[in-house]
Amino acid sequence: MKPIDRLSFQLYSARGLQPLEKQFELLASLGYKMVELFGGLYADPAKLRSLLDTHGMTAPTAHVGFDRLRADVKAAIALCKSLGVKTMLAPAPLMGERDGDEAHWRKLGKELAGYHKIVTGEGLSFGWHNHHWEYGKTASGKTFLDCLFEEAPGLLWEADLAWIVRGGADPVAELGKRKDQLIAVHIKDLAAAGQNADEDGWADPGHGVMDWTRLLAAIKATTAEVYAVEHDKPNDVARFARRARDTVAAWA
Repeated sequence: MKPIDRLSFQLYSARGLQPLEKQFELLASLGYKMVELFGGLYADPAKLRSLLDTHGMTAPTAHVGFDRLRADVKAAIALCKSLGVKTMLAPAPLMGERDGDEAHWRKLGKELAGYHKIVTGEGLSFGWHNHHWEYGKTASGKTFLDCLFEEAPGLLWEADLAWIVRGGADPVAELGKRKDQLIAVHIKDLAAAGQNADEDGWADPGHGVMDWTRLLAAIKATTAEVYAVEHDKPNDVARFARRARDTVAAWA
């Protein structure tokens, strides 16, 4: 399967384009067939489902926050099933829970292991999406991400490549370390130092400093099924969506 056939779009990237209908119209016009959902979209699941169906799109992956998982994990599973989601991904610790030590991250890992058991028991997959916090290190040199996965060994992983770099690690090495855990990757780029300040230093895929030749070879060696393009703060959603698709479409 070609990279373009795995292409998805993390809808968090388009939150600045409102209403939601405009986001789907834009993505459909550019040829997107898959999207990745996030917590801010779940207030009206019927509308979300209708837009997916109207535009012939699917949402194989969805970010589901700790707040929703803690409140009622079974309800979160039912919501995702109603939207056709196959893999639920916990996207980040909640505010106030992001700067803990090894014991903190191991506790989160044990909590995720519990959700993993419930979610997989209901027929869906469950995984973790990283930021940079997980690349803090213990006294022994392990990363907090190592600790988290040690406590939840069955957990899948959506590797956010640019956040790995911002965490001070090598994404190729990280992908190689966990190549059989990958369910998805976030295709994301970083601007050169001092550039794109109004976009928090992010760049459109293929228009930054990430080495995509090297990264693509590493991604292809993993079990990743979804290539979700993302930009945390694009100042032009249409430009980002177009460039991101063009970049992935050019990959053999």
